Amino acid sequence: MNGVDDKTEVREYFNATGFDRWRRIYGDGEVNKVQLDIRTGHQQTVDTLLGWLRSDENLAGLTICDAGCGVGSLSIPLAQEGAKLFSSDISEKMVGEAKERASELGLQDNPAFAVQDLETLSGKYHTVVCLDVLIHYPTEQATEMIKHLASLADDRLVLSFAPKTFLLTILKRIGEFFPGPSKTTRAYQHREADIVKVLESCGFKVKRTAMTSTKFYFSRMLEAVR
Repeated sequence: MNGVDDKTEVREYFNATGFDRWRRIYGDGEVNKVQLDIRTGHQQTVDTLLGWLRSDENLAGLTICDAGCGVGSLSIPLAQEGAKLFSSDISEKMVGEAKERASELGLQDNPAFAVQDLETLSGKYHTVVCLDVLIHYPTEQATEMIKHLASLADDRLVLSFAPKTFLLTILKRIGEFFPGPSKTTRAYQHREADIVKVLESCGFKVKRTAMTSTKFYFSRMLEAVR
């Protein structure tokens, strides 16, 4: 399938059944064992990144673009610590949920939320973050996304993706035999070497890496700096 079809599928999924499923996963209500495992893994990725950013001791006033912000799991805590957030997502429902959660915490104008594709994002930011988004797109389209996000980042770009390994490839193929009601969008794995090569071509060098691995959640995160 081509990139446009993948994007349409992602948008429609996260504005329909996917929204309800992932809102529960990203929340704190009761979920099943698989969803709880994914919730735990995603939160570990977010917590790792928060730790990295806090360790630099310059969050206050830092401009950050959270591309693919979902329900605000990363944007909201960063805004609470004084960073200036522009947060976007392809899903209108996800952005609506993020706004509601921010408002309940007394955050009105920061983060600034928008319903927007990654490819149409503009502006310049100290840091650009894109967590758990590239899994929805094939390598060619993911490459173009990374290049565009890199053009927005003055100093730092943080990406997470499902790493392409033999074991995960086998697990993914097994899972495809059981589409069922829980099947989501197509899941694409990416070779870390390919991601690093794209980053380097854009003038970035990997500074920190992390791997989050649970039973059902696998995410490799790279922090690249100019």
